[in-house]
Parts: sequence; structure tokens; C-alpha cells
Amino acid sequence: MMKEKKGFICQNCGYESPKWLGRCPNCGEWNTFAEEVLKKKEKFSVKTTSPVKFKDVENVSIERINTGINEFDRVLGGGIVKGSLILVGGDPGIGKSTLLTTISGKFSEKDKKVLYVSGEESVYQVKLRVERLKINDENIFFLSETEINNIIDTALKIQPELLIIDSVQTMFSEEIELPPGSVSQVREVTFKLMNLSKSSDITTMIIGHITKTGVIAGPKTLEHMVDTVLYLEGDTNYIFRILRTVKNRFGSTNEIGVFELKEEGLVEIPNPSLFLIESRVKDEPGNTIVPTIQGTRPIIVEIQSLITPTRYGVPMRVTTGVDYKRVNMLVAIIEKRLGYGIGNYDIFCNIAGGLKVQEPAIDIGLVFSMVSSFLGKKIDEDTSMIGEVGLSGEVRAVPFIEKRIEECKKMGLKKIIIPTQNVKIKDGIDIVSVRTIKEAKEVLKL
Repeated sequence: MMKEKKGFICQNCGYESPKWLGRCPNCGEWNTFAEEVLKKKEKFSVKTTSPVKFKDVENVSIERINTGINEFDRVLGGGIVKGSLILVGGDPGIGKSTLLTTISGKFSEKDKKVLYVSGEESVYQVKLRVERLKINDENIFFLSETEINNIIDTALKIQPELLIIDSVQTMFSEEIELPPGSVSQVREVTFKLMNLSKSSDITTMIIGHITKTGVIAGPKTLEHMVDTVLYLEGDTNYIFRILRTVKNRFGSTNEIGVFELKEEGLVEIPNPSLFLIESRVKDEPGNTIVPTIQGTRPIIVEIQSLITPTRYGVPMRVTTGVDYKRVNMLVAIIEKRLGYGIGNYDIFCNIAGGLKVQEPAIDIGLVFSMVSSFLGKKIDEDTSMIGEVGLSGEVRAVPFIEKRIEECKKMGLKKIIIPTQNVKIKDGIDIVSVRTIKEAKEVLKL
């Protein structure tokens, strides 16, 4: 006996409502509700299990598969856990399919079978990408299919070590009378893939589209069902890509992987600090070097500022890679605490390389990047700085100071300006502690 249940579901976040709503109360998006008719089976008895004591459970070591891509393995905590379900999200064209195709090639090199399922591309399109990436395809099987039950049947026959689904929004289950990509279809498809990976010990990687707000499309339960959620981030206008984990049942969520987009695909960058600052212009005003933290990883970036007289009634403020509102706040601090009237000038701030940095620890770098450009005086190329700037002009302590100092030392920088509360002694680098931006200005001789 089948029972029908009607309701309206937000196609952005999966929120359910008995009636149509113009705006979703959960995610705030407009016109995202669609009526869905789900057929559910009547309740039936299920096999029950008995509780066990943890002390009676045998210890089992987690088996990890090393892909050979160090930056990817780092993000997952040392490699892919066998039988895990991994969701990879990112903007269109950011490199999700390229990354997973590269991983499939690494599996193939180790004589491990891969089943690549695509609902978006034909076999010829994927073959062209494989040839462009110059990967080993001897053990890669391709399937152009969108019905999940047929995919599962094929996977059980081939028994691959890795199953790739590209993408979950194009897959559907014939048991649900709704179009692919709907909330119910995405949930059902993911549930079936979860059962497959756990029961057959098949590692499964799913590509997921993201919404305009930057979250993976579909119900929030999608992220709850998988073991690991990865986001591939970056601006399509730049070659820099960051793989970030937001959920990981088998490791830390504080690791990132850094890649460069080249003709041969995504190439890992073992030393992103060197990659970001090696091409900097050293004798120009407006440039500062700041050791940031991405996840738990120190990365040195170059902050660039350009201040010019405005030609219009309202000065322009343009920022790339840094928070626009924070730059406005720092401009006010510079005017009030340092006495430089830069508020009536056009101000342009940029993080070189396309990296986005949101932590307030780069405040002092932004301040003196703008001051340096305004005065036309360059800052010593071997000097870096770090610290949050308060409204009173004080320089506040930041976390992970030892990692930041060590990264500066490794990159050959000779001096670092830090908050007084963060004083640490390190051989091989001159550490100068300051309490306010006025003290820092004197140290920089601006």
C-alpha cells in the first residue's frame, strides 16, 4: 500500500512547509518553494539489534588510500578512507571535475578500478579531458547514466575501488516522481549511495553544485549523510585554488590544500607562500607582507594598496580579497589616530594572487599598505607585520603567532612587527613588538 504525501519544499535548503511560501524562513531565498509529491511505504517491522559495550568492541584501524596528491591527502587527514562517502562542492568551472579526474588517474596507476559516472558529459567529452590531463586510464570505466539504481547495479558488477558521481544534481531515482535536482531526488540518491559505500566498501566521491549563496544545492541533510564535505574555492579569473574541508569524520577540518590551475590540470603547490610573493615588486610604495593563517596552515601574502586623488564627488573604495567594510573602518582609524586625511582619496586594496583573507590579523598590514601608498614611501622588502588593529589604534594579539613567525623565517624575511602580547623569541629573525600603530609607524620610519 502506497501513501501520497504532498508538501512544498525549498529547492535551496530543503525546508518543508505544508503551504507555498514566497520567501523561505530558513535560508531567506525568494521563490524557491516547489510542490513535491512523495510516495512513502506503510510502516513495517524491522530487524532490531542489541546494545553492546564499547569495551567488547574490537579495535579496528582505519584503512586509508594514499592518492599521491599530497595537498589532497593533507586535507583528508592522510588519504581517502576506504568505503567513505565524500562530497565535493564548488562554483561552476572551478575545477571539480578536473580534480576528480586526476584522482581517478592516480587510482588507475595503482591498478585500482575506477567507475566514473557522468550525467552531464558524454564519454567523448570526458575522454578529451583525460587526454588533456595525460592520466593513466587503463583501469577507468566510464558510464553515462543518471538513474541511480542502474548505477548501483553496474558498481556492484565492476566492484571499483573508487566510484565518482558527476554530479548528484543530475541523478534521479525512478521510485520518486520528481525531476532530477529536486530536494527529494538529491536526498534519495545520496541515501542510496551511502548504503552502497558502507555495505560494499566502495569509496564514493560525489560532485555537488553550489547555490549563489555559496552552499551546496539541495537539502542540508545531504551534508549530514556524507562522511566528508570539501569545497574547492577560488576566483575563476585567477589560477589559485584552495581545497577546504568543512566536515571530516576521519580527520581535522582545519587543513587546506593549495593548487594551481594549469593546462595539465590542477597542480599542487607545496609552498604557497613562495608562489604568492616570488613575483612581487620590491621597491614600490603600498606593498606589505603579512603572514596569514588558512586553516592551520601559515601562508604569506602580499597586500597592495593604491591611493590616488579622486576625480568625482564621492571617493571610490575598491577591495579584492579583503573585507570592504573592514577597509572602511581602518581608513577611519588612520585618519583619527595617525592624522592622514586619506578619506577623500580613491582607495584600492588587493591581496595579490587572488587569495581571500578574512581574518582581522592582517589589519596592520592593510593600514601601512595604505599609509605607504599615501606617503609615497616604500616599506623595507624584508619586513613583515601582523596584528589586529582596534578603534583606539592599539595593536591586538593574534593566534598562531609562532607558526606565522616560523613561516616568515623560512621565507627569508629578517624583521616582523607583532603585538606586544605576542612576543616570542626566535633565532634568525628580528622581532619588534608594538602597542599601537603609532609605534609601528616609527619602526617602519614612515
